[in-house]
This record gives sequence, C-alpha cells and structure tokens, in this order.
Amino acid sequence: MSQSNKAAQSVHWADIHADRIVREKGQLGAERADGTVKDHYTCASGITPSGTVHIGNFREIISVELVVRALRQKGHPARFIYSWDDYDVFRKVPKNLPDPAAYEQYLRHPITLIPDPAGEHESFARANEAALEALLPDVGVEPEYIYQAERYRASRYAEGIRRALEHRETIRELLNRHRTQPLPEAWWPVTVFSNFTNKDTTTVLGWDGEYGLTYRCDESGKEETVDLRETAAVKLLWRVDWPMRWAEEGVDFEPAGKDHHSEGGSFDTGALIAREVYGVEPPTSFQYDFIGVKGRGGKISSSTGEVVGLAEVLEIYQPEVVRHLFAGTRPNAEFSISFDLDVIKIYEDYDKTERVYFGAQEVGEKKRAKESRIYELSQVGDVPERMPLQVPFRHLCNLLLISAGDIDQALAAFPGTEDADEESRRRMRRRAQCAWAWIENFAPEEFRFTLRTGTEEPEPVGEEERAALRDVRVEVEANFDSRGEKELEQALYEIAQAHGLASKDFFSLMYRVLIGKEKGPRLAGFMQTIGRDRVLRILENY
Repeated sequence: MSQSNKAAQSVHWADIHADRIVREKGQLGAERADGTVKDHYTCASGITPSGTVHIGNFREIISVELVVRALRQKGHPARFIYSWDDYDVFRKVPKNLPDPAAYEQYLRHPITLIPDPAGEHESFARANEAALEALLPDVGVEPEYIYQAERYRASRYAEGIRRALEHRETIRELLNRHRTQPLPEAWWPVTVFSNFTNKDTTTVLGWDGEYGLTYRCDESGKEETVDLRETAAVKLLWRVDWPMRWAEEGVDFEPAGKDHHSEGGSFDTGALIAREVYGVEPPTSFQYDFIGVKGRGGKISSSTGEVVGLAEVLEIYQPEVVRHLFAGTRPNAEFSISFDLDVIKIYEDYDKTERVYFGAQEVGEKKRAKESRIYELSQVGDVPERMPLQVPFRHLCNLLLISAGDIDQALAAFPGTEDADEESRRRMRRRAQCAWAWIENFAPEEFRFTLRTGTEEPEPVGEEERAALRDVRVEVEANFDSRGEKELEQALYEIAQAHGLASKDFFSLMYRVLIGKEKGPRLAGFMQTIGRDRVLRILENY
C-alpha cells in the first residue's frame, strides 16, 4: 500500500469507524473484567430470512464487511459474524411465492419450520439463506454464519433467557420509558412456540424462578411446563434477544437501519438492556439509510411481492462496481441502484476511480487519496498489480449491439484485448455479460439498435441523398483506414454540404441506412467501430 493510500485510511468512513471501534472497545491484548484477554474485535450483522434478502439488507452486510476489512488492514484481528434470525415468526406470506394461499397455514410458525416452495432445501428460511450465501463470495463477503434456529432449538440461550426472566420487571420498565402505552403487568420477555401447534399463539402462565416455564396453547387450550435447558419452544422477544446476543457473542460493532436507530427504537432499548440486564456495553454502531431502485419499470410491485436482491444487481453490475457503489457512499446517505441510463455513469465513475488509483488520471492530492482508498475497498480480492484494460461501458454496449450479443466478437473488436492479461480479460468478460443483460432487459429502446447487414431492402432515399451516400462510399473506400475520427467526421460534414443537405438531415440519413433509426452513437466513431468492410457492404445498396 502506498503512503498516500495509508493516509487515505484516516478519511474513508470505514477507516473512521474502524478507528472508533479500537478507541471505544479498547486495544487488543488488554485483560477484561472476567480475566480473559481480548484478542479480536467482533463485528456483526444479521437479517430474518422471511423472504428474498433485498439489496437494502445487503447494505448492512457490505457496510460491516468494509469496516472489518479496514480493521484487518490496520492490523487488528476481526471476527465477522452474520446471524440468520431464522427462528423468527412467519408473519406474512410473501406475494412472490408460487402458491401464496398454500402458505397461509404456516402463519405464526417459526420460519425454519416452513417448507421450501421449490423443495430444494429443508425449509423456506434455508432456501433464502442459501441463495444469498452463494452470492456473497462473488462480492468479496465471506462471514461466519450463525443460525439462530439451531441455537434456540439446542437451548444454547437457556441462561440468557433465564436472566431476562429474572430481570423481567427491569426490562419492562426500560421498555416503558420509550412507549406511550405501558406494557401490561402480565407481559413476559419471551414468546413460546406451542409444542402442540408450532405456533406462537400462546400465553405464558408462569415461571418457577429456575428453568421451568409454563404456558398455555391458545388454540388447543392445553398447558405445558417446559425446561429452558431442554426445550426448543422458548424464544426471547426481539428487543431482548438482540442485547442478549451482543453479550453472548461479545459484539463490538453492529450497524442498524434508521428504523432501529430512531429515538426509542430497538437499538436504544437494546443498549439499556445490555447494560442493566446483561452487564455489557452495547456495540459501537452507526445508522445506515435506505436504498432506492431506479429504472426497472413495472418489474417491481408491492402487489406482486417482487423485490430486487443482490442476484438482480449482479446481473447488471460487475462485483467491483457493486462494491464501489457502497464503498463510495457514506452509509447514512440515501441512494438508488439504477437500472436505467445511469448505469453508464456508474460504470464511468468506477473507471475514473481506477484511473486515479493507477495514476492514469490526474486529480488533486486530497481527491487522489480518497479515490484510491475507495478503489482498494471496491476490490473483491487484492488490488491488481497494474491497471486492467478498460473497456468503457457505453462503447462496450455499442460493440455488443454491432455483434448482436456475441461477447467474443465484441471484445475482439476492442484494441488491445489480444494482449490483455488474464485479470483484464476476466473483468472485461464479466462486464460484457452485464452490459448485454442490461441491453436486453433495461436499456431504453432508443439506445438499442440492430446493425444492418446489407441484405435488407434499402431505405427509400431521394436522388441527392443517394448521391451523398455514394460519396460516403468513395470516402470510405479511399480514406477510411488513414483517417482519425475527427477527420472522418469533417469529411462527412463536407459531403453533406456538397449535396446541399443540412447536417442534421444527413446524419439522420446515415443512421437510417446503418441501423434503421433516426439517431445513434456518434457517427464517425460508430462507423470506425463497425469497420470498413461492413460499412461498405451496407452502402453498396445505394
């Protein structure tokens, strides 16, 4: 890492929060109150897999990974844990299930006991977990997974639950500080999944002061006493479960969304419960904002239940660009994942950051340090030793359209690809796959075109227009390979003028002849991209 990049570690938000963790949680190697020695920092994230994990949820995951990466690069060992809250209750049937009505029967069950609609995994929860776990390494995110259903069903949290029951009144008072309607005296900090119905439609009747908890199943009317050390039925309510796990895992850092970080939200009450019930300090945290989605038209709808997940984003954006979107944006800033023409600008922004990092584009020293650090954090693995060959996204789209989606043909038409290193070729191919997916699914109609082959019926043209096209053919035959883009452009203007055609009308004529549209990419450069032989083949019709 260069000196300037080391300096940048003091200005990027991930580095700032990494430094804050060290400052607030103490240097490693120090002896703690229980006599143990702290040898790493624990950074946590988590989500309930009650449906497709959407790109907004991914913001928390990548935010933690960036801070973990910053800690490790500063020489601080860090554990990155990701909790699947798969013992949460199934409250609502997602509308994007193949047969939503068939899942109504599972409402109020723990989601880990709901069958996978596709029949590929042991549960609906596991299907959602596996889908994300398969994708995260693609963007350089590889946490240690914790499955809360396994832990609750193995009674791992028996002592944590008992402690909450012992401090039931304290917890109720802490929660009431942030409530307009106080909790009833019969409130308990736990929920029970009935052993008779698997539903959480139960009422806690009493606790024996040790490990025995008695409840009534409200649907069957049956009563039962369970042992916290042996039962899979008892689970802490979310506002108590969260601080209990901070204590259990020794969590030093965990961000949360603006809803959890609102005044009196679950982070505020969790901090109080962590201190006063579980005897630990809450983790260092920050608030992250929501993410919008642009340019998917009718593909997203609350009525259909469709959401945009990481899989959909990776169809359009290569992994480094996905990371760049998050590394280059402060977590508390709202932004949108674009599927419209802004996709081009997002790729251009990433390419600029890459050029700045490798010194191929000059900017001020402060800007260079900032952009260089963002580039480092945008990489899935190590930073390339030299700048990969860049194929501008817009130009790549034109190459793909000219090649009718043939990626090999499109990349072969870009200068330097035959001599590119393996890493450049890998990145170019991934970018080409993303570009073609964008063209096929999201690019505006006016952006797309199909290059004529010369075998189609010629465009109807007037005599003067036909004469102008003949002169273009002569120009291409004689000078195409020797002229640069500006020289070719000037020659086209002169041809239009010589035949009394307005430049706008002449260029529209050329686009109709080449692609059957009134507009297209910058004409001279476009013709050079098409190539001499293909241009001549089309013009032969005139």
